[in-house]
Amino acid sequence: MSPLTKYVIETVVTLIAVIALAVLVLYGARRLGVGKPAGPVSLVGRLPLEGRRVIYLVRVGGKVYVIGGSEAGLAKLGELDDAEHAFEADSPSFKAVLARVVPRPAKADDGEAT
Repeated sequence: MSPLTKYVIETVVTLIAVIALAVLVLYGARRLGVGKPAGPVSLVGRLPLEGRRVIYLVRVGGKVYVIGGSEAGLAKLGELDDAEHAFEADSPSFKAVLARVVPRPAKADDGEAT
């Protein structure tokens, strides 16, 4: 076996081992709950305005804070009492929104094209 072939095989085997290790670490971290939200803080809504500007609604306990985000950082814009405003827990799916906006075409019952 030539030295070049040996080097390529060692490189490929090492790469496969590193990828397998990365997959195992990510799988283990996900099983342990690393990165999942915990505690009394939750994101209620997000509204992108332009490029790098966005408005967040963040629920902390019984309050909802309006946070503005830009390239300069985050800034508190205001706060709302959670009891005053009902926020949807889950936003509708893209399919549901599309079905409301675009009407479905009528189907021909007899199977003939009109």
